[in-house]
Amino acid sequence: MQEELNQPAVTPYELIGGDAAIRKLVDRFYQLMEELPEAYTARKIHPADLTESGNKFFDFLSGWLGGPQRFVEKYGHPMLRRRHMPFPIGPEERDQWLMCMKMALEEVVENVSLRDFLYAQFVQIGESMRNRGENLQGCCH
Repeated sequence: MQEELNQPAVTPYELIGGDAAIRKLVDRFYQLMEELPEAYTARKIHPADLTESGNKFFDFLSGWLGGPQRFVEKYGHPMLRRRHMPFPIGPEERDQWLMCMKMALEEVVENVSLRDFLYAQFVQIGESMRNRGENLQGCCH
């Protein structure tokens, strides 16, 4: 038991496969958003060229998953809700974003427990980004 307590915790960053897997996830996510007609509403709130969005998302996910804090080093605290406030994000945009993320996770993350955990976290993030639509409970605290 003592040996287990001395073992360093394995982060989701390590479990997913580090930078290579995160880059693959981000690239697939944005590829799906670009290709799927049913993701049109979410796609149109992004810039025409998704390169910078992909790089920022990669930087964010790296730190969020317990790896290098690239986003914080480059841009400061993520302040996700504040950074997304200028964009109209309602249930439709949230659901389309989550659809692309779920598909990308299913293709990239082999560990089912990790995939399910990450998707549940993305659902919470997606809901917290919502600034349009009904039932915006606690939106402005």
